[in-house]
Amino acid sequence: MSETPESALIERGRRGDRQALAGLLDRYQRPVYNAALRIVGNPDDASDVTQSAFLKAFENLDRYDPSYRFFSWIYRIAVNESINHNKRRYRTHSLEERDIPDHRGPQLSAERGSVSREVRQGLMELDDIYRVVVVLRHYSEFSYREIGEILDIPEKTVKSRLFTARRQMRDILIARGVDG
Repeated sequence: MSETPESALIERGRRGDRQALAGLLDRYQRPVYNAALRIVGNPDDASDVTQSAFLKAFENLDRYDPSYRFFSWIYRIAVNESINHNKRRYRTHSLEERDIPDHRGPQLSAERGSVSREVRQGLMELDDIYRVVVVLRHYSEFSYREIGEILDIPEKTVKSRLFTARRQMRDILIARGVDG
């Protein structure tokens, strides 16, 4: 199924073909989950956000505009779900309770542990609009154009938000005693 063109999977999915929907899920579940994890900061919450994003996408597949990449569309849904999740969660949890675990193994984690943890915690201190552009650019490696497409904002706005986010991250890390 992974060799089936995306457009064919979408068309079959629109007609209710569960195998086609599973094919789309197989292609995009991991990158969507990874982006959600970086935005919401918790593996269980990222799983919930990912599931919710795909459910919304599949329920609204008839609204998908094929002039855009499906990948950008599903990412946009996932980013919005992540932001909405954070808004609900901020009402009930403090910032210190959130952390992104490191699943890279004990040796690599030990080597990068302290600085990596500070960067992850600093990332979680950014407002959602800045955190999202950092995640999409530096963790998901999207181009400025692709980020603009996903967030439905001009490329100049992407660059501006990324500039502000980087400056804020620098200030956060300096305040935490992390040298650059």
